Amino acid sequence: NVRYFYVLKIPYVSKIKGGAERMFEKLKGRLAEEDIDSLHTLYVVELQDALDAELQIIDELPKMVKGVNHGSLKRALEDHRKETGVHIDRLRKIIHKSGKDESDERCLAMEGIIKETRVRLGMEGNEAVKDAALIAAAQRIEHYEISLYGTLVAYADLLGESEARQKLSETLREEKEADVKLTEIAMQEVNLEAPVV
Repeated sequence: NVRYFYVLKIPYVSKIKGGAERMFEKLKGRLAEEDIDSLHTLYVVELQDALDAELQIIDELPKMVKGVNHGSLKRALEDHRKETGVHIDRLRKIIHKSGKDESDERCLAMEGIIKETRVRLGMEGNEAVKDAALIAAAQRIEHYEISLYGTLVAYADLLGESEARQKLSETLREEKEADVKLTEIAMQEVNLEAPVV
């Protein structure tokens, strides 16, 4: 299971270095146990990873909604939580149709992004600046999902999984739309209200 990580610029890197190293060791252990012998096997592993990522997101979104101040941002996050429920249902159906079970493995990349989101939620200060920080955190989540679903669509296409490809393409489109909506809220409202210095 090949995974690509973005390097996140987080304050107090020395304090999180040990945690990152532990996460990497856990990831290496998981990969050593996987028998990736075909693109279909990799496809299923990625589907299972996507499902866990979505389950982590749907648990985190209510905290994010509670932590934001702008009404339009609250509504966008609430709407996306409903969409995330649909995404979970789609993934479960695709996984079950493949004859596989859901995995109990964590999506370590999403776990890391959500931990950083929680740091943003705990920040004190100007409300508009806090909302800008939460939009940035939410977009990190969206960008990870966009890359993940883009890969899954490509695999489904190569494997001739036309029904799954259609469902995954719908999710990919919805993730891109959510990202665009967050950008609009940031550029047209939140960032304009935040003090520059």
